[in-house]
Amino acid sequence: MDTLDKTEWDVLIVGTGLQQSLLALALSRSGKRILHIDENHYYGGAEAAFSLQEAEAWVNKVNEGSSSAFSQASIFSKEHADTDPPAPTVSFSRAYSLALRPNITYTRSRLLEYLVSSKVFRQLEFVAVGSWWVYTPGSETSPGQSSEPGKLLKVPNGREDVFQDPALDFKAKRALMKFLRFIAEYEEQTDVWEQHRTQPFPAFLAEQFKIPATLQGPLLALTLSSATSNRTTTEFALPRIALHLRSIGVFGAGFGAVLPKWGGLSEITQVACRASAVGGAVYVLGKGLSDTGPSGPEENESTAGVRLHLKEGEVVTTKWIVDEATFSNTEDPFCKSVSIVSPPLTKLFPPVAEDAPAPASAVVVFPSGSLSLPAFSGEELPPVHIHVHSSDTGECPTGQNVLYASTSLNGDKGFQLLQQATNALLSSVDAMPLPNILWSLQYEQHTGPSSDILPSYAKDHALKFPPMPLDSASVDSVFDYVKEAWQMIMGDEAGEFLVFADREAYDDDE
Repeated sequence: MDTLDKTEWDVLIVGTGLQQSLLALALSRSGKRILHIDENHYYGGAEAAFSLQEAEAWVNKVNEGSSSAFSQASIFSKEHADTDPPAPTVSFSRAYSLALRPNITYTRSRLLEYLVSSKVFRQLEFVAVGSWWVYTPGSETSPGQSSEPGKLLKVPNGREDVFQDPALDFKAKRALMKFLRFIAEYEEQTDVWEQHRTQPFPAFLAEQFKIPATLQGPLLALTLSSATSNRTTTEFALPRIALHLRSIGVFGAGFGAVLPKWGGLSEITQVACRASAVGGAVYVLGKGLSDTGPSGPEENESTAGVRLHLKEGEVVTTKWIVDEATFSNTEDPFCKSVSIVSPPLTKLFPPVAEDAPAPASAVVVFPSGSLSLPAFSGEELPPVHIHVHSSDTGECPTGQNVLYASTSLNGDKGFQLLQQATNALLSSVDAMPLPNILWSLQYEQHTGPSSDILPSYAKDHALKFPPMPLDSASVDSVFDYVKEAWQMIMGDEAGEFLVFADREAYDDDE
């Protein structure tokens, strides 16, 4: 685009990740001239979603060392076999939209508030997250004989589920109800938990509420903590569980979380970019920033800008530059996998309530201690989280599911743990014929230290966002950074953050 170096930009934004895209939206609708570039040929950065063919190309790039965010990527595809009846196989490439960073969004999250206030929600479609399940391992029937298979237990969704659960005796129900009454207003009951804030959460549950170990797993599952149970603190767990429970019923009975169709956070990113373009932002994919840095200030009659080199040779002038901090290889990465399975795991998606929307996602948690690896004998392994998506998410064809698995254990042991959890899930779901993995992707994803926005090479007019957290339910924290960057750039012109009027009239029924 030959106009890039002929326009003085207010802000140059590098990368189309969620943080950069939301900032571009806020700034473009606030009247700023925005140039938004990404050296990738797709939107979303580390939150992108891929077809099968795009996933293969991405794996090749990762293994060439072109990404600081990912490493050790590989794909397994089941070989086609002539059988009668024909065995299920993957469909055509574009039938899939597989997310690198699957996410659930609680109905009381700030993300949804900002999507509504910015009117971006009109271009998105959400589906409900349904049941949560916890895996319990089997036990040996007798010495020398095979173990009983592991089971998936449905996590109670509130007081009604607790009372109706036949597996809970009266003492257990009373202990759980006492905790549920506490968590509803835990902020006002600091005398109960303040002195235990750094205590392991299971110990807090046992000491303060007499909740037995068998019932601690479901409560830990609601925290979505990636740490082992003895490293998941009370101060971390309480707000997570409170948010989960307080979100139930906001948009409808029985569920408290949603996810965008067609690729999760990647879909939000693309919608935000389209809305920014309507506001005047210019987008260029396949174009990156040169490593040479700025070529010095450039003065004109009205402003002072910084001249920056693009990799293709253009030199652009901008008052601000916003980038994302480099992912850290010194931090322990997460191991992740994406598996396409068939036939679908229908029994994981029971109706959550009468007249509630059909759930399109289920969450399965393998708590610390529920799985084991020979190399970790006697050592507690971190949990594994598997988000199971149905074809209603638009991410796979009818008759298949996508399984997104993650663990904070890294390296080959992490991949072994993910494979063990995935196999345990498939064998514990009562389905005939048994579900099979048709295609799978595995990779390590790196993160970086969470910190304030960092000034970079253009004095106080260059900002770097910290990498997104790898937690599948902690998107809200990014708004603190996005809002801070927006306020710094807007200065005295800043109004309400991500609050926009409709550009066109809508009927009340739309």
